[in-house]
Amino acid sequence: MEFPKPLFVTGDSVDQDFAEPFVEIDEERSEPVPHRYVHGGFTGTNARFSFYFPPAEQYQGRFFHNTYPMAVTSDIGPFPIAFEVAMGDLGFTLDSGAVYIQTNNGGSFRVAGVDPAIAAYRVNAAAAKFARVMAREVYGRDHRAYGYLFGGSGGAYQTMGAAQNTSGVWDGFVPFVPGCNHAIPSMFTARMHALRVLRQRGKLADIADALEVGGSGDAYAGLDEEEAAAFREVSLMGFPPRGWYTYETLDSGYFGNISGMMPVMDPGYVTDFWSQQGYLGGDPESSVHRHRFAFEADVTLAGEGLPRRLDLSHVEGGELTDAHLVVLTGEAAGASLPIWHADRTTITLIATADPVAAMAIQAGDRVRVDNSWPLALQTYHRHQLPAEPGYYGWDQFRAQDGPPLYPQRPVQIGPVGTANAAGDVITGKIHGKVLSLACLMDIDSFPWQADWYRSQVKAAMGADFADSFALYFVDNAHHENPMTALARTHVVPYGGALQQALRDLAAWVEQGKRPLETAYRVENSQVLLAAAAADRMGIQPVISLTANGAGRAAVLAGERVAFAAEITAPPGAGRIVAAEWDFEGTGDFADPAEVGAPGQVLKLEASHAYAETGTYFAVLRAALQREGDPATAYGRVQNLARVRIVVN
Repeated sequence: MEFPKPLFVTGDSVDQDFAEPFVEIDEERSEPVPHRYVHGGFTGTNARFSFYFPPAEQYQGRFFHNTYPMAVTSDIGPFPIAFEVAMGDLGFTLDSGAVYIQTNNGGSFRVAGVDPAIAAYRVNAAAAKFARVMAREVYGRDHRAYGYLFGGSGGAYQTMGAAQNTSGVWDGFVPFVPGCNHAIPSMFTARMHALRVLRQRGKLADIADALEVGGSGDAYAGLDEEEAAAFREVSLMGFPPRGWYTYETLDSGYFGNISGMMPVMDPGYVTDFWSQQGYLGGDPESSVHRHRFAFEADVTLAGEGLPRRLDLSHVEGGELTDAHLVVLTGEAAGASLPIWHADRTTITLIATADPVAAMAIQAGDRVRVDNSWPLALQTYHRHQLPAEPGYYGWDQFRAQDGPPLYPQRPVQIGPVGTANAAGDVITGKIHGKVLSLACLMDIDSFPWQADWYRSQVKAAMGADFADSFALYFVDNAHHENPMTALARTHVVPYGGALQQALRDLAAWVEQGKRPLETAYRVENSQVLLAAAAADRMGIQPVISLTANGAGRAAVLAGERVAFAAEITAPPGAGRIVAAEWDFEGTGDFADPAEVGAPGQVLKLEASHAYAETGTYFAVLRAALQREGDPATAYGRVQNLARVRIVVN
């Protein structure tokens, strides 16, 4: 699929749509830390920016620029999705001697008919260039500030798009938890298919236990042919097997945010799926038929605003989430809108699917709730094979001589979604240095995609690759950072690693210190790291933990368990500054360990007795810091390790 060439922005060019910046607020602020706040926009547009300047004695001639596509404000803090991917940390930025920059991307993300490059990078570029002008004014000296753009998830697409479609605007880029050109919607459809098949007979608990520390390691034990095939398919697509620990609450993820685009772009798919050979629904023996439902109802109450909440006269069938609400009568007749959430007879629609149609639905309208689309889309990835090599997840859907095993659709959704988010499909032809960061427990943006991006850059940059790209992998970390008690016992936040990546990028650009990237390999679409810190490299500590000398211990109630651990910092990553125990596996980490003087290796011993019978998972969490400073809150890179205790 060909896409129009987007506007290329240079440090000296003038974007005529954003040529006249204005400032409407310029004031000194003391909270949360002292800074000078400048807020403004560009004349004749909805584009807004905010700059946060550190005091002169802190400023080191650089700026950190945070981006996320769903920003509705240019002010620092949570965007509509309140997770750390979409957060800026003003204290960290100013402590790093940098100005903090954020825009609202022009307020035009996913607006039909609007150049996607505006939200992807054009507004950000115009703001970055004006920030340099303001920096010279604020600090009273003629200089060009170094600039670094960073963004996660959808913001990673923006960052990668900016890296290849601008030059001289930013000096370096940190795309974190990134996707590939074909991630949308396949990362979510593959998960949905596995969830449906594996939940129908309650097999997810057994899979999670087998993959847990001290488990059998055989996730396929007890699975029938259909279940084993579904688990194999999603694993080969790149879903991290350890991520199934969230099976009780796991849902379709961000699928709902994009599900409305598939029926518009490929309207004939649902009919083909349920009727044609080569599609799962075309097989009359497939279990997918048992999950299909449709029923009609009346809208009894329509709420105000978006996302639109509707009360229905009654509900039938199974799970309504992700099903489509097809409007049969009234002003919105003909609209097909995905359901985001359902609570008995109250449903909430996806706000971004078709807000005009959603707001047109009124009490008294007749509707049909139909899950034909979400069921059909669960295997959409089978019919979306990329033409280009290097997309490991799709290799399973090709015969040995290369042709697809399943019918292919006339349109590929992924590149369209990428071009809308990044302003362009990702080619790897970058201008500036890129330090990417990905998480090995990322069930929303599968880790191998960071390696795919690396291969794109390597192919595009040739001899310049080594001086252009580096990659950090963070083990035991998710796409998002907010932590439930269960999550705290399995994963660590990657905020400290992201902070250190920004500082390492600045040192690479400004001092020529290339980052000591993570060593890894990819097998069957899974990213694997070496066991030893000296071999793994990167920026994260490695923890070896045993209970009574092994990863699993069986004891009697009241009997003390002996824990032994060794925490090691990779070469050049820093020193261990903190360690803490959670013996009961509650997520509280109520027992800090004695660390002593920060060093590169820390050995710990502890003991704990369990009063009640049952299975426990004891957890040790540790942090290193590049300068070995235990007092600072910044650049603390964490990892954890778990052991299983069976108390009889």
